[in-house]
Amino acid sequence: MTETVLFEHRDAIAVLTLNRPEKLNALDYATNDRLLDLLDGIERDDGVRAVVITGAGDRAFSAGADIHEFSASIKAGVDVAVTDFVRRGQDMTARLESFSKPVIAAVNGIAFGGGCEITEAVHLAVASDRAMFAKPEINIGIPPTFGGTQRLPRLAGRKRALELLLTGDPFTPDHALALGLVNRIVPHDDLMDATFELAERITRHSPLAAARILTAVTRGLNASIDEGLQIEREQFARMAVTQDVHEGLSAWIERRSPNYEGR
Repeated sequence: MTETVLFEHRDAIAVLTLNRPEKLNALDYATNDRLLDLLDGIERDDGVRAVVITGAGDRAFSAGADIHEFSASIKAGVDVAVTDFVRRGQDMTARLESFSKPVIAAVNGIAFGGGCEITEAVHLAVASDRAMFAKPEINIGIPPTFGGTQRLPRLAGRKRALELLLTGDPFTPDHALALGLVNRIVPHDDLMDATFELAERITRHSPLAAARILTAVTRGLNASIDEGLQIEREQFARMAVTQDVHEGLSAWIERRSPNYEGR
């Protein structure tokens, strides 16, 4: 049986590939569950310092949730639909957003619906110049369900997000860049190299410091400025007692490259 998400270990980078190219990498329940299982293992693996998520094939990152599957859940009743479909998708995007290691989307094609919501949730994103985005859920009579009504307005602003959410119109990678949904656009054939280059620029630093930054930013976005500053102080305090801090300071004073061990 073909795995719905492929796993590859490339030095300190884990590569997760959504692997249903014949379905435009639609997110069925098995794909959601497999992705969560892999993230659990990656989080425990000290040898992995960053994660890249992409889609199999040349057409799609992910076309969104598997409509045939979740429509059956809707027909089974609202309780089944919320448990099997909505909560499963929200748990997946929340896990990506709060993950303790940097997660980068390499958006290689269509990123509609749930595929767009993964892009919204991850920490960083690089888009192919062939990528295309959309919030098309309104076309089938539902709102986004994997966090799209919450994260896109936070990224793009309320009015710009609502135009996309209420029309369902597709939008280009240039527009995604202007909205803050992606960090950069690169030629399609350069996508993976550019994504790995970004990941490697991150993984040369202390993995503990990266985790503290991710926690401070993710938690602080939903807090007041005073609460956010308290979160920042807490994350500094957790970092200040580590060996990585001493190594980083010593390396800077001695004008050498640091050797971080993540402890």
